[in-house]
Amino acid sequence: MARVLVVNAGSSSLKLTLLSDGDEVLAARLLGGLDGVREALAEGLADDADLVAHRIVHGGARFREAVHIDSEVAAELRALSELAPLHQPKSLAALDAVTGALPALPAIACFDTAFHATLPPAAYTYALPAALRERWGVRRFGFHGLSHAWIARRVPSLVGGVGARLRIVSCHLGAGASLCAIAGGRSVDTTMGFTPLEGLVMATRSGSVDPGLLLWLLEREAMTESELAQALEYESGLLGLAGSADMRELLARSDESAHTAIEVYLHRLRAEIGAMATALGGIDVLAFTGGVGEHSPEVRARAVSGLEFLGLTVDRVSNEAGDGDRVIGERVVVIEAREDLEMARQARAVLTV
Repeated sequence: MARVLVVNAGSSSLKLTLLSDGDEVLAARLLGGLDGVREALAEGLADDADLVAHRIVHGGARFREAVHIDSEVAAELRALSELAPLHQPKSLAALDAVTGALPALPAIACFDTAFHATLPPAAYTYALPAALRERWGVRRFGFHGLSHAWIARRVPSLVGGVGARLRIVSCHLGAGASLCAIAGGRSVDTTMGFTPLEGLVMATRSGSVDPGLLLWLLEREAMTESELAQALEYESGLLGLAGSADMRELLARSDESAHTAIEVYLHRLRAEIGAMATALGGIDVLAFTGGVGEHSPEVRARAVSGLEFLGLTVDRVSNEAGDGDRVIGERVVVIEAREDLEMARQARAVLTV
């Protein structure tokens, strides 16, 4: 198998990870942004790489699986920036920087939307006028697909089940957060939609908000559409509710705003877990991943509290002890987010076709 340099561009950081042909981490660098990419690669980080896997946030309706990046694909990815203007340009800037430094290596695009290409029409269709849907290709795309795809592959080996028969609700809880209903290894529903703003309350994102409220605000507030977008993306969520986007800080506080923020976060989370279970017709495994999902026993325990009717329980000792991938209760697991392994698998598959 090929050694893969995984390029994961986030909202404010860039992680470079070199994986061996056996998926061992040979080297890794977390950068504050594009500054330092050439230096890191010049220092030998990717000397043994055979190919590069790039995380691309949006693949639109066309890119339903990983693809080799040539000039035509690159142009299409840039055209998709209008669907994710806050995220896609950062992925493409990372692509340009790494390709400029390593022009001889094949570059593969791995999409955060692709795992959700299996959503049925009932799950991806917005009840909007047909003319608008057809003219603009408006639909629910879903995001965090690389993380949810890894959960779909990892859970069966952890719980001893058969992936084709497991009904999994995957909870990716980080600064951005989304759930995915996985049946037989395929996404059948998810909480994010046309943009990563839909769904759960997040660190600085609002999650789902009554669209009528947004129209009402635009009519009455002296703000532009861009200013409203800024508020929804960067000034809402936990930050807007309690003045901090850090779940650890909020859990340590005892004031009313912190208490309210956590309760709002958990209320939406529990409701959406129930919705995903409904889409599956039941639930066999609830999986927590992402920064909050992996490292906050309190959030996990409080999220599951009240979901006993779904057959879910958390064992206090198992939940609070240990690290890494593990079972922490009845039908509940914690799994380390490993988008890098999923990206490497997809990239290798492209080159072996």
